[in-house]
Amino acid sequence: MDLTALERRLCQAFPRGEPIDLRQAQDEDPEDPRAWGPERTVRAEVIHTLLLSDPSEPGEVPALHLTGARIVGVLNLQYAEIPHPVRLTTCHFEQTPEFHGTQTSLLDLSSSRLPALRATAIRVNDVLRLTDCRIPGTVQLGSAQVTGGIFLDRARLGVDGEPALELSQASVGNDIWAPGLVALGEIRLVSARIEGTLDLEDAHIKNPAGDALNAAHLTVGARLNAGGLHAEGRVRLTAAKVTGWLTFIEARLRNPGGVALGVSSCEAAGFSLWDAAPVSGGVKMHYSNFKVIHAKPEVWPATVRLEGLTYETLAPRLPAAQRLALLERDEDGFVPHAYEQLAAVYRRVGDDAEARAVQLAKQRRHRTTLPWYGKLWGHLQDATVGYGFRPTRAMAWLLALLLLGSVAFALHHPLPAERGKGPEFNPVVYALDLLLPIVDFGQEKAFTPTGLYQWLSYLLIAAGWILATTVAAGVTRNLNRP
Repeated sequence: MDLTALERRLCQAFPRGEPIDLRQAQDEDPEDPRAWGPERTVRAEVIHTLLLSDPSEPGEVPALHLTGARIVGVLNLQYAEIPHPVRLTTCHFEQTPEFHGTQTSLLDLSSSRLPALRATAIRVNDVLRLTDCRIPGTVQLGSAQVTGGIFLDRARLGVDGEPALELSQASVGNDIWAPGLVALGEIRLVSARIEGTLDLEDAHIKNPAGDALNAAHLTVGARLNAGGLHAEGRVRLTAAKVTGWLTFIEARLRNPGGVALGVSSCEAAGFSLWDAAPVSGGVKMHYSNFKVIHAKPEVWPATVRLEGLTYETLAPRLPAAQRLALLERDEDGFVPHAYEQLAAVYRRVGDDAEARAVQLAKQRRHRTTLPWYGKLWGHLQDATVGYGFRPTRAMAWLLALLLLGSVAFALHHPLPAERGKGPEFNPVVYALDLLLPIVDFGQEKAFTPTGLYQWLSYLLIAAGWILATTVAAGVTRNLNRP
């Protein structure tokens, strides 16, 4: 093979791991062919031959380190075993390199421009770097095994309508580091396993016709940081497991008319939407489990799914009235578990008043699902004793009815049931005997009212039963709570 001067120089530098930097002093337009003359051009077949040769000599550590070159032809290293580090940085690949099934110690393509990258099932014993890369096609890293980390910081991937990054089934022994990543297409991390952190700080992902981030069944050993993420399209984390926090601090999630954030059946130590923009699109959190949820009420969208969602703490600490509006937006309608979960949070911190407010809201919401007679009975319970969660209201009604009965019967004594027998009439005790259905002071049976006062006695008896049974139901609920 006839070699150019640059290719001979590369062959001489490779055994000793010496870097070759061909960058110009001035910043060229990488799309201008004049910027990549023959003095900066290397054939892909030369690189292929170098990497698969055995140039080792005693005292030498081979490595390919080429910067600022144009690589022509297809760099095809499928299934190759390369024991040397490969650094092709700030390079311009005219055709898509092939790394399917390749095994290498290190692969660094930082700041390079590639039409696409095919590296499914690649094995890298150190790190894979795509920092600052410009790749308009798909980066295929499905089933990759990277012992170190994957670096995608400030990379720009994909074109509208095509997947930008495929990392499904991948295994990463450290972090996926991608702050500032721009992806014009879907990012797939389905069933991937990341031992460290997935960092998408200030990343931009645009795929409004489908999933922006599809990370269903993802496993993250540390935390998932999507702070400042701008996502157009669905962010899907169904059944994901994150050992640490799942954070969307200051994020902007948009998918109008669809689901913007899906974290159903997800597990994480904490979930945060703190200072995020109001989510544009639905949020699904059903059957997820978080120890802490950190979000202000105004961040939540018009539709959510909360069935089976469990958590221990809500932050910031707010009155129940500011939290209840979210429960009313559930697309499943009335979800009893959501109210019980919220009430449990307030009870856990000893705020029984707010817990009762949630329980009362639950009964009122349930009332809307009942037939007319159930609604009528519910309105009566609500107005009288607040479903048993407003005991002071029941006391006020009892005192008012006791006063009414006492005054009425004091002005018009009922006739004795049997003349010359029974206790002396006491209007207060008589009214109290009518109101309390279980207690018997002997007055009710000893006297018989007539006319309008007979109807008044019926009213007091019925009101007493209503108040007593509703208060008893409320007391029973309180005693049965965990």
